[in-house]
Amino acid sequence: MRSNFNRSALVRQLAGWQPTPAEVSRQDLAERLGHWLNVADAIALSSLHQALPAVARARRPAVSASASSVQAELQRVRATLSQAITAPPGEPGDEPADDADASFALHHQRCLEQQRRMEMSVDALRGHVRKTLSQTSPRLAQLAALDAVLDPMLGGREQKLLSTVPVFLKARFDQLRQTHPGGWQPLFEHELQQTLLAELDLRLQPVAGMVEALGQEVKQHP
Repeated sequence: MRSNFNRSALVRQLAGWQPTPAEVSRQDLAERLGHWLNVADAIALSSLHQALPAVARARRPAVSASASSVQAELQRVRATLSQAITAPPGEPGDEPADDADASFALHHQRCLEQQRRMEMSVDALRGHVRKTLSQTSPRLAQLAALDAVLDPMLGGREQKLLSTVPVFLKARFDQLRQTHPGGWQPLFEHELQQTLLAELDLRLQPVAGMVEALGQEVKQHP
């Protein structure tokens, strides 16, 4: 139960489709993170650690960071992407869905399109939030600098893992067609949407963390 609680909603969703529970890693976070990093990454992190004091001392323009405006932008992006994910197939702007077509190709294409949309929107938002933090306070500037290094460092591995989501969806698609031959379409549509919403939540976690840090900073130093 505890290990399941610590998993993201996306991992819980995909793991729930497996016939047997996935084995839980006994490694702690630092050990697991070590598998994602190579020697070049370690050198980059070491260089960043040495540069953080200078980042904190750097002069900043007189910018009044609005935590509420950044939070509103996060909510806007989340709402826009969520609406795109939950839009029923066949709405204007989407390819019409053929209920008689049992092919997964249409669903696969839709999944890839939503993933590309999420990647572009979240990346742009993350860069904007990072810039805001870098102009707000020494501590937030350090956080922004850390995120700027970790983003490309871990992003490749993240994208590789997220690219397997359609594979899980295809397996679930085939399973539902066999177990619910007369009504698999609405079941799969619901699970497809829930999976993409969980992926959206996962992609937005770093941004949400920085926005929360900005809110705390503004409260402590209004």
